[in-house]
Amino acid sequence: MAPRKKAEEKATANEAADLVLEYLRKQNRPYSAIDVSANLHNKVTKGKQIVYHALQNAAEACTTEQLAVLDETIVDLRTQTTTLVAAAKNLRGSLSSLNSTLSTADLVANVNTLETEKEQIESRLDGLRKGKAKKVTTSEREAIEKEWKKSIRVAKKRQKIVTEMWKEIKENFPDPQEREDQREMFDLDG
Repeated sequence: MAPRKKAEEKATANEAADLVLEYLRKQNRPYSAIDVSANLHNKVTKGKQIVYHALQNAAEACTTEQLAVLDETIVDLRTQTTTLVAAAKNLRGSLSSLNSTLSTADLVANVNTLETEKEQIESRLDGLRKGKAKKVTTSEREAIEKEWKKSIRVAKKRQKIVTEMWKEIKENFPDPQEREDQREMFDLDG
């Protein structure tokens, strides 16, 4: 079992009044009886539901001029805050762009890789310029072009067949949802 807490000693009526008054002056805001009791760690009983507040000293009150100066200070500080928030946003954007760029070491590595590729391409190009590549004869070229044209004709015929077949299928599926399901299944759009 946990040890029992020692019973807090309650303050006498005069001590309680002094404790409450001192606490309210220190905090400078109103509190309910429950809040005062809890904040003073139950040294003062809760009593009735009363809101306690310390009387303000009129000598400590601000003048109208002082309030106006405070208002101007608040406006200036709000303006500065807005400016600083905008500057912070710009700096965050700059930081983000700097973080997304490559580091110097990465740039050097990329340059080295590109230079190696360039040398390989230039060596192949030199070989082609010197005539080391196998040349395509006119008859070979004509045969390839003939085969290519034949493939295009076949592809066009097949596309025409697909289009005609789809027209027939559409007539047999009056329900648009069923038709779309079939289209997706055969992937006719892609």
